[in-house]
Amino acid sequence: QVQLVESGGGLVQAGGSLRLSCQASGRTPSNYVMGWFRQAPGKERELVARISYGGRTTWYADSVKGRFTISRDNAKYAVYLQMSSLKVEDTAVYYCNTFPQAPWGQGTQVTVSS
Repeated sequence: QVQLVESGGGLVQAGGSLRLSCQASGRTPSNYVMGWFRQAPGKERELVARISYGGRTTWYADSVKGRFTISRDNAKYAVYLQMSSLKVEDTAVYYCNTFPQAPWGQGTQVTVSS
């Protein structure tokens, strides 16, 4: 099965930027769509961005549209999330996953301070 490892989170001031990385290993499916999710304290996990296998088709939640950019490098089995103009409400644990979903990784904490 697929193993997912997220990294790149941290503490940043509002208005700042972070770049998250996700490394997939194991039995990665062919032509797989990848997504970034986040879960804030007391809230359900939500999808924030999704990218097709070829990278040509992307989708963003309205809350991050224009501020976040998802990309991938299939040769490295990696997917990235460039986050800019961060807001306090972006604070959450961020996870990546495939579609259909694989077991969740440990996530990476993003904390945005005011």
